[in-house]
Amino acid sequence: MPEYEIWRDRFVRHRLSLGVWLVGLAYSSFLVLELWSLYFDPDSFDPMWLTTQLTTLAAMIACGLLVRSPWGQGHSGLVFLLFSGTISLIPLIQRALAGLLEPSLLVWPAIFLGQATLIPVRWRLHVLAQLMALGTYVILDFGLDIPSSIPLPNLTPLRLWFYLGWTCIICNVSVYLYEQLRRSEFTARRQLEIAYHRIAEEQERSEKLLLNILPHTIAKRLKEQTEYVAIADSFSHAGVLFADIVGFTALSTRISPPELVQLLNEIFSEFDRLAELHGLEKIKTIGDAYMVVSGLPETRDDFAEAIADMALDMRDALANFNQQHHLQDYPNFSMRVGIAIGPVVAGVIGLKKFIYDLWGDTVNLASRMESHGLPNAIQVTQETYNVLQDQYHLTYRGEIEIKGKGKTPTYLLLEKSPKPLSSQTSSRPSSPKNI
Repeated sequence: MPEYEIWRDRFVRHRLSLGVWLVGLAYSSFLVLELWSLYFDPDSFDPMWLTTQLTTLAAMIACGLLVRSPWGQGHSGLVFLLFSGTISLIPLIQRALAGLLEPSLLVWPAIFLGQATLIPVRWRLHVLAQLMALGTYVILDFGLDIPSSIPLPNLTPLRLWFYLGWTCIICNVSVYLYEQLRRSEFTARRQLEIAYHRIAEEQERSEKLLLNILPHTIAKRLKEQTEYVAIADSFSHAGVLFADIVGFTALSTRISPPELVQLLNEIFSEFDRLAELHGLEKIKTIGDAYMVVSGLPETRDDFAEAIADMALDMRDALANFNQQHHLQDYPNFSMRVGIAIGPVVAGVIGLKKFIYDLWGDTVNLASRMESHGLPNAIQVTQETYNVLQDQYHLTYRGEIEIKGKGKTPTYLLLEKSPKPLSSQTSSRPSSPKNI
């Protein structure tokens, strides 16, 4: 587990730095005490002990520099052995050089227990550090034949080794169990992080799916509801567009369903891109019909211009589609587009398969503009003409019979005009004829 190894090395370096400071402070306090004895109690002064303290302090400074060095950061185990060996071996070797070998019954257990408490990982390093101290004592005792003295009269050599051995075993078992616990916690934490990450990904995927179905503000309102309540908002100024691919139903008898759906998806995907480009809200598709609206759920002043620009771009997009597929055995597709502007009601109703939908006379009128329209033409209502006439080129088509409204004047949106048009092209002629 690379992540755990990285954490463990960083942990060892941090604890080694802390250990260097603690040992340095401890030996500094003993140094002050020894200097006090030198000046005020010379009989209790021990020159060898003073030398041990100074040597250990110098070694701690070296260990501290090594821990922070690039080499030490890459070899924390060796720095640990140097740190442990410095504390345990310096007093032993100095006394051996003076011709007296004496195992430290107080310092060694304190060192081993302190190491296990301060750096409770990498139990094999603890074993090596202990073997280094005890092995040095054995070599000096039996190899160099230096006289050995056990400080307690009733402590036999066998009991001495039992005492030191069990101290080492207790320390090493404690370190091993702690590291196993830490490794398990680290593994569990990583698995929990992975699980949280997957949950976040799934939540983000669900959020994107929801926003593909509902506008952001509507989705937010639904999520904030403690109990489901239908959403219905009134908008006094909105533009509604219906578009229908002419002849697409007849084409379905000539090509396979997957191929038909692929063509329709290619066309509607481009319409979706245009809707996003113009900041419009796609409402739905029904078969080969496409419905989009401007001015909601966030209101905008240029709602009429936005829906008009969308219609013109949709017409150009379908022409580009025909040009790209002209070598294939498909007819040139045409499209009827109807636009109406006015008040609508928009919202979400029902309990299942939510959809953001529109209601109102404006919606019905836009649908009639499309169904009574002409191929490759954008038919708009009188109200739409009144708003767009100064910025777009429109021509009067005539009156058509609309169920429930009778004869209704309609216009065809041709193109966007960079400047006001003459009254000849933008005004209603006195004797219109259907185109």
